[in-house]
Amino acid sequence: MTEKEKAKQGLLYNANYDEELLTERIKCKEKCQIYNNLNQADLEKRKEILKQILGKTKQNFIIEPNFYCDYGYNIEIGENFYSNHNLVILDAVKISFGDNVFIGPNCGFYTAGHPLNAIQRNQGLEYAKQISVGDDVWIGGNVTVLPGVKIGSNVVIGAGSVVTKDIPSNVVAVGNPCKVLKKI
Repeated sequence: MTEKEKAKQGLLYNANYDEELLTERIKCKEKCQIYNNLNQADLEKRKEILKQILGKTKQNFIIEPNFYCDYGYNIEIGENFYSNHNLVILDAVKISFGDNVFIGPNCGFYTAGHPLNAIQRNQGLEYAKQISVGDDVWIGGNVTVLPGVKIGSNVVIGAGSVVTKDIPSNVVAVGNPCKVLKKI
């Protein structure tokens, strides 16, 4: 079984020393670098490069530079997706965003995590769990979403939150750890 296959199955895998994964990350990061250095007024070129990076897009989307991801092909974004500056997506496995998702600046979505066992961690082993975000979601600035989290539809995540567990649909959730504050 390849390291990539292990990652997709949620098993510990070696991302640091596997040639296939290293090569794929380098290629993706080169495209991100090109994207981040484009002229801001060249909206068509920006969209073209993002379509080369991302696994699946719809027609209308904007990701403000700077944008960083690991592989790109594991990221799916819906219609009317908007992210403000400094979006980081560690997409070791699939991460999907529904339609009408708005993300504030300095947000991170991390499918990758590391073992608590220091020996395994020091060997470069990690695990990955999918993240999904529903439709009509607003995520405030400086939010962190951790591996395996599912955020429902019609949700507002307050600025500065750390989302460690699933958030149901039709709620406002805030805090560290992020918890439901009220229903919408």
